[in-house]
Amino acid sequence: MSLAPKTFRFALDGGVGTITFDRPERLNSLTFDSYIELGEFFVEVERHPEVRSLVITGAGRGFCSGGDRHDIIARLFERDMQGLVDFTRITGALIRNIRRVRRPVIAAVNGVAVGAGAVIALACDVRIAADDARFGFIFPKVGLCGADMGAAYLLPRVVGLGRASELLFMGELVDAQEAYRIGLANRVVPAAEVVATATQWAKKLADGPAFAHTMTKQMLEAEHTMGLEEAIEAEAQAQAICMQHPDFREAYDAIVAKRAPKFKGAP
Repeated sequence: MSLAPKTFRFALDGGVGTITFDRPERLNSLTFDSYIELGEFFVEVERHPEVRSLVITGAGRGFCSGGDRHDIIARLFERDMQGLVDFTRITGALIRNIRRVRRPVIAAVNGVAVGAGAVIALACDVRIAADDARFGFIFPKVGLCGADMGAAYLLPRVVGLGRASELLFMGELVDAQEAYRIGLANRVVPAAEVVATATQWAKKLADGPAFAHTMTKQMLEAEHTMGLEEAIEAEAQAQAICMQHPDFREAYDAIVAKRAPKFKGAP
């Protein structure tokens, strides 16, 4: 696979890669093909050091409305148990690959992000929400477990167990201001500025020490299951590795010379 996907748009500018869901007439709902291609994309991007940060957004009025009710939901009734498990493993692989990718990933959440769309936004490292954005883990509304695609693992880490339990049991929509209040959104901006703001953040990260960002993301993910002593030791080793990287010397030289650093390290 190349960085020229068929089921969504991708553009690269100044180290920032922008993924745009591009089915605006269907609120950017996902198909079987888009789940697979998007999951594979986050593996493929590891081979492209020119991509130093990523933004995910949606065309038109919505971020992503989850699995398409006709192209996916209706067709699931034709599958046996093994076929259903095969499908749910594909959707979960997408989230796993977003978390594993060694790049900062920013969601520019415009409009509605529900079902799988909400979990994709949740899997990103940072969420910039438009003031008209709405989040919904709506699986219970259609008779499904609220824990889907890793939501029950990720959501308590972001908003706490009590809030996560409420969102996953009730399946209610949360507006942008409430999402910000509970920590689900990092920032809320006017709808017209959401992609630009996310891109600004991503550009700042792309211009920064990519190797250090890679280590930061890796440690955030790994330390979740560690005890304090183990985490401190893991961070000591990670920091020592970063101290041997040329970007560390470049930062020091730039401070001494009173100039902006020029980081060249690959992610």
